[in-house]
Amino acid sequence: MKFTTQEEYGLRLLVRLGYAYNKGVGLTIPEISEHENLSQHNVAKILRILRLGGLLESERGRLGGYALTRNPKEMLISNILDVLGEKFFDINYCNSHISDNEMMICKHTANCSVRSLWRIIQYSIDNAVKDLTLNDLLQEETFLFKQINKQVS
Repeated sequence: MKFTTQEEYGLRLLVRLGYAYNKGVGLTIPEISEHENLSQHNVAKILRILRLGGLLESERGRLGGYALTRNPKEMLISNILDVLGEKFFDINYCNSHISDNEMMICKHTANCSVRSLWRIIQYSIDNAVKDLTLNDLLQEETFLFKQINKQVS
């Protein structure tokens, strides 16, 4: 299982902006690009998605830049992942492959054991991140590991 590049980069950019938030400053696209070793084009594209998702605000001008819309402690990872991409498994996906003319893409829609596996994986992901915040990602990795272990046990 892989996260998309958009999800990976989006989380990285938000972590970078989370550190800046705690210092009371915003960051420009060139600054973020340099810190994260990403092209300015990719940074701009992902920042736009995050801004449209209500996670960031932008200020134009010489003193402008990007900043979080709220405290990292209030930004749930589950919400961030929803803004950046789709769920790993959407239960409605299987229902969308049934047609009126009996031409189904999948013949096992009524009784599918694979669907059960995807649902369990999605449930596990949801459970692991349900209470995690962006602020948790700003902590040491050992702290985050302990937080996730608490979630899934």
